[in-house]
Amino acid sequence: MNKPITHMALADVANEIASGHLSSLEATEACMSRIESVAPRLDCIADIDPDAARAQARQADDNRAKGQSSGALQGVPLAHKDMYYRQGRVSGCGSKIRADFVPDHTSSALARLDDAGALDIARLNMVEFALGVTGHNDVMPTPRNPWNVEHFTGGSSSGSGAAVAARLAYGALGSDTGGSIRLPSACCGLVGMKPTLGRVSRYGAMPLSHSLDTVGPLTRTTRDNAMMLQAIAGQDEKDPTTSALPVPDYLDGIDGGVKGLRIGVPNTHFYDGIDREVNSLVRASLDIYEAAGAELVTLDLPASISATNTMTSLITAVEGSTLHFEWLRDRAEDYGNQTFARFSMGLMTPATVYHQAISMRAKILDDFARAVFDKVDVLHTPMISMPVPKYSEADSFADQAFLDLIARFGHCTRPVNYLGLPGLNIPCGFTDNGLPCSFQLVGRPFDEKTLYRASYAYEREMDWVDQVPQI
Repeated sequence: MNKPITHMALADVANEIASGHLSSLEATEACMSRIESVAPRLDCIADIDPDAARAQARQADDNRAKGQSSGALQGVPLAHKDMYYRQGRVSGCGSKIRADFVPDHTSSALARLDDAGALDIARLNMVEFALGVTGHNDVMPTPRNPWNVEHFTGGSSSGSGAAVAARLAYGALGSDTGGSIRLPSACCGLVGMKPTLGRVSRYGAMPLSHSLDTVGPLTRTTRDNAMMLQAIAGQDEKDPTTSALPVPDYLDGIDGGVKGLRIGVPNTHFYDGIDREVNSLVRASLDIYEAAGAELVTLDLPASISATNTMTSLITAVEGSTLHFEWLRDRAEDYGNQTFARFSMGLMTPATVYHQAISMRAKILDDFARAVFDKVDVLHTPMISMPVPKYSEADSFADQAFLDLIARFGHCTRPVNYLGLPGLNIPCGFTDNGLPCSFQLVGRPFDEKTLYRASYAYEREMDWVDQVPQI
């Protein structure tokens, strides 16, 4: 092997374990050693039991030796955002309030990864109750970006972004309500998939907003991401909101290229206020696609898209504050300032305003689909319109300046949540501050497969996935 074990892609580690060239225990020991040396500088690990991780690895190796294959991820060490319930194990949700919460059931996403043979070696820190896009946490440790610890990790899957980028685990689950998979992926230089609403079960995942929450993976490569989504996608009787549509084979045809693929480039909304160097890197990725045979189509989006940022934030605050009502009343002092302020906004929102935000979705989605997917196969947008900021540039007390910053930071992600569409983050270089830059691909409902094919076509032309933060 030319790379350290921890620096290999998930797909490569899975293949090496399956072939017997690498044991699960060797991969796990490598991750344990990396965690011991790097994790203290990143504050991304909420909890880890090395003995339990090694026991999982030995069991995986025993199973393989007996010819008992669990699945495509057999023996691969993963770690997950601390909001996925595992029976009998603490799930703290980045909060004081649930710091000692022990669920009596296991999330369907974790159970499906178990069925695919993956190891679950650590719980990862996150934004308090998953409400925040920067990565700040006022009540628990704030994970640090391995590219530069002074800068945002992105949130709310902050520990997932930091851990995978720092090569502490080969992949991680996050959640995405307003950008919380894609933003940490963008800040930390990863591939991050927000699937179509209903593609992945949310059973046993801490709820924030039932109208918007999605479950998905953060990984180093497109192929890795497709493998993880393959394992967790599909209908679940424990979650009646999951779709009955069959799950395609995401790896089949992933290397088919983009010749003839129609890629939409928006004239409106997504490029509003974009930084010059971010714009240059994002536009350069379009040149790669055009050279590979894709057709670029300039699009005018419906004016209603501009309202989706506000409505996504409003829905999240109202639905979240409804879930948290008793804690907000009885345990207000246990919330961080930002979280309490944003939930409080939800409590003060009239029901008529919330109802209007919900009822407008179908019309806005229809208008968007006609403007975009009647003309192109995927939409290509920036992900974050500015270079990744420093934590010192943001006040986390939810004052107006902070609210303005997070509105800009999530400007390109929230429309995708509101519309329930799949969105994929793909790294496309580095800005002058040394932090990663990314673009986003948005697809038709349940067409994650096309997003993976387009992402892989770009990825194989570039070397961003081989860049490793020197933490």
